[in-house]
Amino acid sequence: MLRTFWRRIAECASYGIFQPTPLDRLLGHHDLDHSPLYWAFDAVTRTLSPYQLNPTGVNPLGDVLSELVDFDRLQSTDIKLFVCATNVRTGKIRVFQPHEISVDALLASACLPTLFRAVEIEGECYWDGGFMGNPAMFPLLNACQASDIILIEINPIRADEIPTTARAIIDRMKDISFNATMMREMRTIAFVTQLLEQHRLTNRTRYRRILFHMIEAEREIARFGVSSKLNADWDFLTTLFELGRSTATQWLDRHYDSLGNEPSMDLQQLFF
Repeated sequence: MLRTFWRRIAECASYGIFQPTPLDRLLGHHDLDHSPLYWAFDAVTRTLSPYQLNPTGVNPLGDVLSELVDFDRLQSTDIKLFVCATNVRTGKIRVFQPHEISVDALLASACLPTLFRAVEIEGECYWDGGFMGNPAMFPLLNACQASDIILIEINPIRADEIPTTARAIIDRMKDISFNATMMREMRTIAFVTQLLEQHRLTNRTRYRRILFHMIEAEREIARFGVSSKLNADWDFLTTLFELGRSTATQWLDRHYDSLGNEPSMDLQQLFF
């Protein structure tokens, strides 16, 4: 199903303006750096909003989700799926509960305001949840009983190189702002975890010790440039799929025995 989803995304993207040029393909970086249409779009979106560029609000992702996802079944499953979005008017986070998951909820959670119009749900408009929780931890702590939480890093927390181009600087700013809420939340969790380990909260709180883990490929992802984020070419998506599969396999080989027993990431080192 997941492979079918990304295949359909690639098919939709094949009709769009974001196509790697022959030179981009030859270089093998999966960027769009030599695409004049990419640079033209980048310039235009700094002046015109999605309400001007896309007045009808067309988003092919909605059609793909409606086609492939059985939302009635998803809402009734025992799996606890939480989706976050940011309320544009109030600036507060909205966590859609498992029974609230819908096409609009998923579109809201992935709504980058420079690319898409805000998604209206129940009279409120929403943008990407990453602004207020990337991801939000409290639903997993309050509504779940699992002792382990595995984070899959998409936006890099650290960067080895200082960005020097205008686009790269903006992209790094987005990474930092999207991670900011999670960083604060994880620092609080690390502090509470330390108190629990020191037995200073015994019989005083409902908090429990959570074992945190992270699967990341920062060095491998770093070789993809800023423009690759708009590349939905099937070859690139396949590259990402294979990278994700191999990274997860290597992580399991190293840390499988840690699950349920001990954390495999250092909260103090990563978030302080």
